Formats: sequence, structure tokens, C-alpha cells
Amino acid sequence: MPTAPIDTIRNFYAALAAGDAASALGLMSADIEWLAMWSYKANRPGPQGVAEGVFVPLQRDWKTFEIVPSEYLAEGDGVLSIGRFRGVHGATGKSTDAGYAHLWTVRDGRITRFRQFIDTLAIAQAGQ
Repeated sequence: MPTAPIDTIRNFYAALAAGDAASALGLMSADIEWLAMWSYKANRPGPQGVAEGVFVPLQRDWKTFEIVPSEYLAEGDGVLSIGRFRGVHGATGKSTDAGYAHLWTVRDGRITRFRQFIDTLAIAQAGQ
């Protein structure tokens, strides 16, 4: 029996919080579509595209960061996560606390689509 979509997304955030990027990537479908408002984008579909375009640059550019979901809403294959991105920029040493909404689509226990909405001004100010 496949995992409920909301549990898949909770497992994704838990893997990131534990520093286990491999497990987070393992929850993605081979053709995941990753749509972001921020400069970290997957330039091609699939977990490798997310790793190269999102995970690697985040770790390179931020001294510390955490993605802290505080609320989940789920219906069918869709899951909405609302929370905060908190971090310290590596080059400037400035902190950010940016609100986000992540909209996920999960099918058969695999994440097939991610859409990000985030306070880009708060992120940009940390990098300046």
C-alpha cells in the first residue's frame, strides 16, 4: 500500500532536517517537475536536476539553513506546506526568515511536482 501523500511530504522534510539529501531525492519520481520562484532551480527534470540545481547551490551559498514546515493541507494527490526558510548567508553572514508555501503533487508514493512560493525579498536581502 503506497504512503499517503502527506506522509511522503513529511518524510521529505524530515530527511532534509536530518541532512539526508539522498533519502529526500529518493522520494522523487524520475521525472519530477521542480518549479521555483527563487534562483535555485532544477534546469532539467528528475532528482539529479534537483540535486544539481537546488541542493548543491543551497549548501554552497548558505552557512546554515533550515526549512521549517508549520502547517499542512492535503487533498487527493496534492499537499500544501506552509512554513519558514531560515538561514545565514555564507558570503554576507546575514540572516533570513522567509515565509514560504510549497505545493506538492504525489502519485504512488513519489513526488511528481513541486511548486514554490517564497518571500524572495527576504532571501535577496540576506545575500546583499
